[in-house]
Amino acid sequence: MKLTIYKTDGKSSGKKAELNDTVFGIEPNETVLYEDVRRILANKRQGTASTKERGEVRGGGRKAYKQKGTGMARRGSIRSPLLKGGGTVFGPKPRSYTVRLTKKAKKLARRSALSLKATDEAIKVVEQFEFETPKTKQVTELLDALEIAGKKVLIIVSESDKNLFLSARNIPGISVIEANKPTSYQIMDADILLFLEDAIPVLERTLIPNVEEEAA
Repeated sequence: MKLTIYKTDGKSSGKKAELNDTVFGIEPNETVLYEDVRRILANKRQGTASTKERGEVRGGGRKAYKQKGTGMARRGSIRSPLLKGGGTVFGPKPRSYTVRLTKKAKKLARRSALSLKATDEAIKVVEQFEFETPKTKQVTELLDALEIAGKKVLIIVSESDKNLFLSARNIPGISVIEANKPTSYQIMDADILLFLEDAIPVLERTLIPNVEEEAA
């Protein structure tokens, strides 16, 4: 697959970016993609929610009211889940929500997500550029020139770029990440993947299966 490489002013540079079909052109495995996104979201949960069961609620030592003559049923403890202020039945307790997935499955999920974005024509490539100083206006002008302003954009760079990160962090929906780090959730959550030209080879080296993985 080949994509046009744009200049920062939004015009075509006349060059094409070659996308490896092993990463951007596979038949998406939606089951593995779903499992990986579920894993990422589950692993973000703290698992600290806690409620008190009947035996943990304070009180209930004395008899609530006399045994006979009230016309009501004999009531044991005011800690009963049936009463206001009583214990909770089967309420949440601190637990781990961790879900695990193999490295091979994680890579397959990321390649599936990238292939879906490529099919949806939600990938753009821009020439390599650098900001001398952090300035939000520079990123805004870039997004306007590429006609992707107002969308949720994941900017993928080959290596850490502090000035670009600082320039983009105040714009809602815009994220900057190194090419070897985006998760399947981040890829699917973005409307547009904006690659800097040098980031594509780094991403492909990260995700192309090696001989051992193919044999597994």
